[in-house]
Amino acid sequence: MAERTLNHFSFFAFSDAYWSLAGAERAEFARTWLPQLRGSAEQVAVYQVFPAQAGADILVWSALPAETPEAAGTFFTRHARAVNAQRRLLRPVETLWGFTRPSVYARGQSAQEIDPLAAERQPYLIVYPFVKTKEWYLMSRDARQGMMNEHMRVGHQYPEIKQLLLYSFGLQAQEFVVVYETANLAKFSDLVNELRSVEGRRYTERDTPAHTAIYHPAEETLALFGGAV
Repeated sequence: MAERTLNHFSFFAFSDAYWSLAGAERAEFARTWLPQLRGSAEQVAVYQVFPAQAGADILVWSALPAETPEAAGTFFTRHARAVNAQRRLLRPVETLWGFTRPSVYARGQSAQEIDPLAAERQPYLIVYPFVKTKEWYLMSRDARQGMMNEHMRVGHQYPEIKQLLLYSFGLQAQEFVVVYETANLAKFSDLVNELRSVEGRRYTERDTPAHTAIYHPAEETLALFGGAV
């Protein structure tokens, strides 16, 4: 996995203009849009959001190596071109993004860490912004490490659930974007429920809104919304 990657999550709702298109026109939209999206990043996945969540229909996860200062700007320009060409049909709802970097609390790379540049994806994706309290950062490193050890111990009891932590300090309103992949949403809910009782939970300021999305190959995702390719 690249030392540092940029991961960008765009949520979109189809406009009334899209729903007024004939089936062949929606298919033409999908045929045109997907190559534009895929040209903007090394890996691009398109997820179904509705009906797991109202307000957005699809989610686009774009991932790319970000080891040069120019990588972010190049991606944003390419992504904007791909989206702006279809703004009559697509309404951006929300974006979440950040960079990967080695954890200061874990030793080495975990087997439960998501590789954002991998070609294969798990059936479900959960994404949410995360902010710690000021008190968290004012504690000693040892105190924080102890609470993170407890957090990681609970997570290791669910080896089938994989995580990606993105750093957004100074870039968006949140400090982190937390990403999970799983094949079992009920198990994931169990994990979150158990994490509510760890000591470090006292220092969570915000971890909402949470977004759940369903993976299909991009063509199949768009076909669910009438854009059969």
